[in-house]
Amino acid sequence: MSDSEGFPRTLGAMIRQQRELAALPMRQLAAMSGISGPYLSQIENGLRAPSEQVLRSIAKTLGVPAEDLLGESDGGEDEAEEALRSMREVVRADPTLTAGQRRALLEVYRSMVAATQAEQQGGSAG
Repeated sequence: MSDSEGFPRTLGAMIRQQRELAALPMRQLAAMSGISGPYLSQIENGLRAPSEQVLRSIAKTLGVPAEDLLGESDGGEDEAEEALRSMREVVRADPTLTAGQRRALLEVYRSMVAATQAEQQGGSAG
């Protein structure tokens, strides 16, 4: 992740950015995620790495996939996966949306893509 584009470089910075976009105080995110405030602070400051369970809990609370926080990509994405990733980036970066609105937009997008893919596969199978 590149600072030059305004995106954080570390997992902790990504979590902080998403928390701020969701307008959640650190203590509230920590409580909602089932961890302590000091532990979340250490994660955001890059002093501790969260377990997978903690990361997934934080991601769920923020309404983003854990893979997005990690910046994971297999490099072999097809067009639909690339489009979904791009859509997530746009929605996550919009400071005017609430966490709930982000989740809803992404879920609607995912279901529309899935419906289109199912329709295309059904049409090509027959």
